[in-house]
Amino acid sequence: MESVAKKDIRALNREDLRSFFLDRGDQAYRGDQVYEWLWKKGAHSFSDMTNLSKNTRAVLEEEFVINHIEVDRMQRSQDGTIKNAVRLHDGLVVESVLIPTPKRTTACVSSQVGCSLDCKFCATARLKRMRNLNPDEIYDQVVAIDRQSRLYYNRPLSNIVFMGMGEPLMNYNNLLKAIDKITGDEGLGMSPKRITVSTSGVPKMIRKLADDRVKFKLAVSLHSAVEETRTSIMPFNATFTLAELRESLIYWYQKTKSKITYEYVVWEGINDKREDVEALVDFCRFAPSKVNLIEYNPIDDGAFQQAGEDVISMYVDTLEANGITVTVRRSRGKDIDAACGQLANKS
Repeated sequence: MESVAKKDIRALNREDLRSFFLDRGDQAYRGDQVYEWLWKKGAHSFSDMTNLSKNTRAVLEEEFVINHIEVDRMQRSQDGTIKNAVRLHDGLVVESVLIPTPKRTTACVSSQVGCSLDCKFCATARLKRMRNLNPDEIYDQVVAIDRQSRLYYNRPLSNIVFMGMGEPLMNYNNLLKAIDKITGDEGLGMSPKRITVSTSGVPKMIRKLADDRVKFKLAVSLHSAVEETRTSIMPFNATFTLAELRESLIYWYQKTKSKITYEYVVWEGINDKREDVEALVDFCRFAPSKVNLIEYNPIDDGAFQQAGEDVISMYVDTLEANGITVTVRRSRGKDIDAACGQLANKS
């Protein structure tokens, strides 16, 4: 007789769990207890649930599994950055990163195994997209990094960026469910204002974010405001054009009144001319925005090279002269391939 695969208990909501116990002639509040163990306390096994009777735990063991992640390998950079190779219940691996600074610790979290998009400068884009992560798998990465932050830096996790493996908006429903748990009182209780979702620019889903009145921040991985240039380095731009992206961002700002952050790498011979900066200034004009100029992290083939400091200075001066906030972000964790664009399961 074939064994039936047990259901992952974290696919059940609180009401489902309460009903499960009621149907068995038990008290509904048992469901609340289990729910708290699963989300607030991050239990990895039913035996951890010590305020339940042994009999109740045995029933749960018989009916369900908890498909939690395992940190397969942890690497620490010279600058204190920690990279986790995270093994999922089906054996697939994603990566997440803890980035410490004197005032905060930030989790860089993955949303897909591989990536749906095809940016030529990103190592993750070379991995085939295997599947979307479930809400609990996204949540578990944050819990694991929060524990590491407390252990190694003596403080709770302060910020989350969805800039790990995958395009978050191509896993929209699971992303929002995970953020609900991260920000909810029954989960980690983090402020949504400390969460940034970074997208390469999927106009339809940016509009949906605005319609859903999300409270977290939005960052757009832009890298060029010149159509042909952006398409040459981010081929999906042929489908999701800059004009469409801009319209969706105008809609986002009108609905949320939330400032937009643009992530931008300057490469030698690609987007290092004055007209590239001027196109960026023009693209930023419609709403309050901030540009993060990101240091490029090579991915071995040499096709992309970081532009010189003089070009970075030209960008900074021009943006500031036009009243646009700009920061230059130095990379962290390069020595362990944990920096932006380097996550490719090389650990």
